[in-house]
Amino acid sequence: MFLSVFEMFKVGVGPSSSHTMGPMVAAARFLDAMRAAPFKPGGVRASLHGSLAFTGVGHATDRATILGLAGFVPETYDRGEADAELARLREEKRLRPDDLPELRFDPEADLVFDYERKLPGHANGMILMATDAQGDVLLQETYYSVGGGFVLTEAELAAGKDTDDGPPVPHPFKSAAEMVEMSAATGLTVAEMKRANEISRGGADRLDRGLARLWDVMNGCIEAGLATDGTLPGGLRVRRRAKAIHDALQAERGRNQSAPHTINDWMSVYAMAVNEENAAGGQVVTAPTNGAAGVVPATIRYYLDHVPGASRSRVPEFLLTAAAIGGLVKYNASISGAEAGCQAEVGSAAAMAAAGLCAVLGGTTAQIENAAEIALEHHLGMTCDPVRGLVQVPCIERNGLGAIKAVSAASLALRGDGVHLVPLDACIETMRQTGSDMSEKYKETSLGGLAVNIPNC
Repeated sequence: MFLSVFEMFKVGVGPSSSHTMGPMVAAARFLDAMRAAPFKPGGVRASLHGSLAFTGVGHATDRATILGLAGFVPETYDRGEADAELARLREEKRLRPDDLPELRFDPEADLVFDYERKLPGHANGMILMATDAQGDVLLQETYYSVGGGFVLTEAELAAGKDTDDGPPVPHPFKSAAEMVEMSAATGLTVAEMKRANEISRGGADRLDRGLARLWDVMNGCIEAGLATDGTLPGGLRVRRRAKAIHDALQAERGRNQSAPHTINDWMSVYAMAVNEENAAGGQVVTAPTNGAAGVVPATIRYYLDHVPGASRSRVPEFLLTAAAIGGLVKYNASISGAEAGCQAEVGSAAAMAAAGLCAVLGGTTAQIENAAEIALEHHLGMTCDPVRGLVQVPCIERNGLGAIKAVSAASLALRGDGVHLVPLDACIETMRQTGSDMSEKYKETSLGGLAVNIPNC
């Protein structure tokens, strides 16, 4: 089993990896399918199903799908260019993707939110269709956005979870138990095994440059969030709070009056800054999803800014370790809130962050596995119930608490010797089972929980 660090951490656009990035990626893939087809399409249509329908407006799924069909992709997304394209499309009702003929597309008629029909493969399903001049369907594909920006066609999903068909990697662990055993047998850390796997596929230079860019984007997102105030879009009138909290924390520095628990406010504000940027449609890194994008960068900033002896040179080790844990969760369970609730998003992110922090603080592989287990265990059962389908309440604060749990989990693991009762593999399987048993109204449909109990929303 191999999932690249660049699959677990993707540079993209908010507010949701599964509901915004995924549909945009799916639409881009459909454009490629049309380019390869032996006919010239005259138009396109799309239908959104399951969670993509129920929370699609709040997650900007309609906008993302349309922009994907226009040729936009998350990695190079420009908000100004996107707004201009949408304005033109509303007037002309024609898409102009590269290397394809002009395509008829009326956003009001050709993009359907289908609340009645859930597709069988996954809660996040969409159907894209290419039509001829008369409107008859020439080409159709079903896509599933399975979390973290990952997209599978119906056939790919049916083929199984492990779709990696690349050459073998040196350390192909697919469970935490195998990871610990391989580390003991080789004398390598989790990050060293992960690095060897990555280099075998893409080379050292690509890896190092890519990891540096990931942290630059993560940290830039924190800084942007700490510098911006105002109200988030979407109609809930949620005020950005990260800037004001950060300003107050900076003012308190040096007074020797802060309570010890104020460190929790620093961890929270870093995470909230990221998720406020995400909610505003800014550039973020999936970690492993957009809805949980604040936990890992907040934990890294905590390490760099508040831990004596911390060094930026250890950030790649943090990211590689975190990606290894995230890959195990995705392969053996899920990182999708629509599939398993928020335990699969913020819970997975906290496990990844706890493992990464434990690693850079000198933890053994057994302690790293323990840190990830502690963090995930104490998110089990967490529902995904975004108010009005927006990635704002409770999502923004939830990332702050996820970072706090990650740091606490790493600290507890480092206080022990790595021996513990509940293996990480058992915890991941428990999360999978819990997600399977969870009512759909608590899995990113905004049909239960806080989403229906907040007045005037």
